[in-house]
Amino acid sequence: MWQNGACYIRVSTDDQLEFSPDAQLRALKEYAKKNNIILSKQYIFIDEGISGRKAEKRPEFMRMIATAKTKPKPFDVILVHKFDRFARSREDSVVYKSLLKREADIRVVSITETIEDDKFAVILEAMLEAMAEYYSLNLAEEVKKGMTEKAIKGGYQSTPPFGYVLVDKQLVIEPTEAGFIKYLFSEFANKQMGLRQLAKHANELGFRSKRGNPFENRTVEYILHNPVYIGKVRWTPTGRTRRNYHNPDSIIADGTHEPIIDMETWEKAHDVMKTQKELYGKRQKSTASRKTWLKGLVRCGNCGNTLVWSGYQYLQCNSYAKGACKVSHAILAKNLEGLVLTQLKETFTNNLEISIVPNSQDTALNTEYDFLNERIIKIEARQNRIREAYEDGVYTLDEYKERRESLEDERKKIRSELDSMKANLIHPSGQEHIIERMETVYNFLTDTETDMDIKYKTAHFLINKIVFDKPQQLLEIEYK
Repeated sequence: MWQNGACYIRVSTDDQLEFSPDAQLRALKEYAKKNNIILSKQYIFIDEGISGRKAEKRPEFMRMIATAKTKPKPFDVILVHKFDRFARSREDSVVYKSLLKREADIRVVSITETIEDDKFAVILEAMLEAMAEYYSLNLAEEVKKGMTEKAIKGGYQSTPPFGYVLVDKQLVIEPTEAGFIKYLFSEFANKQMGLRQLAKHANELGFRSKRGNPFENRTVEYILHNPVYIGKVRWTPTGRTRRNYHNPDSIIADGTHEPIIDMETWEKAHDVMKTQKELYGKRQKSTASRKTWLKGLVRCGNCGNTLVWSGYQYLQCNSYAKGACKVSHAILAKNLEGLVLTQLKETFTNNLEISIVPNSQDTALNTEYDFLNERIIKIEARQNRIREAYEDGVYTLDEYKERRESLEDERKKIRSELDSMKANLIHPSGQEHIIERMETVYNFLTDTETDMDIKYKTAHFLINKIVFDKPQQLLEIEYK
């Protein structure tokens, strides 16, 4: 009996010659011929120079899965040279094999690993998949060893930093960006501009990081600590430095590229940084404590970021402090506290309507309420995943619509349950009790004898967030 077949071929850059696409295809065609399987040219899927760790990063694999799910089914079996060609991750292997079997009745067959169609086959196939994953993990360790050796020899092996482009695996200076790097180091070294001012200036000039993001003070700080600009390379085998610029695991070696900054300017800039750390390190650490009960509540009306303590009794937009937000929202903490208290007093004095206050005594009901909210979040995440699967071609439009509608129905049902629970979450004493509570909070916050920690917890009990728009002179309070 003849069957229609497809074949999937994958070769990564680390595979040997015997696993080349041509070698795999010859073996697959020979197997198909001997086993009465018809291979059509349009159903030969090849991913070349691609790792098998993640299915979504293999375009031909994803196209094959999408094709397999069309109706009527285009083929009955998918041939692979070895099971590790199909997937090196056991999770991917189980998910996609189950999908093919359940939704399309299509089998995956390895032409070099014969497995009988019995219950022992489940164990054997799992062992082969585990071996493939072990090989992949072991290969990752070997690759890391190779990268370490390359770093020791001064080879660059990452995204080119700001100021450089990568040409034939070699860092080459990008003149415009390099000019700004020189300006940045010079201004900082000569104490003309600080980190935030330099970040703001970079954004005004239209510069963006290599990832396309606006400059922040930490972007400038990273540049000032990057030895690539003095002709060296830095690589950390244990992972990203996370701004730990003196990580003992980091390898720093002489590179093969042209430096942008001379050693004198580099050392001068680092002397300035060291001095700043000594002068302001302790003070910056102390400002992290609670100086105001507004901490964490106030948002910038321009960018939505949090207003943070900036010293001298002021609150300032965190993004503006980093040079990423263009509008200053600096305001004395005491003045902002006064504005919030005035609005709070107006709310309970004029008996303004308040929507919901959770009944903290009903723990079980609140727990169920939180659980349903978590289910809503999970459903929304699943909706995002099926949309991505549709965009990748895994689902047809009809399948996507069916799954999306099913999830939307489930979401509406949970929303209905949440709405019915809200009445039980309102305090039994009603609106009058809520107003009394607000007045109690106001009294706590205005009492000079009350501890700051108690004021902080009290404010956060009542208020969800405060949006402060300085240019518009607007203050919006969102109560919990």
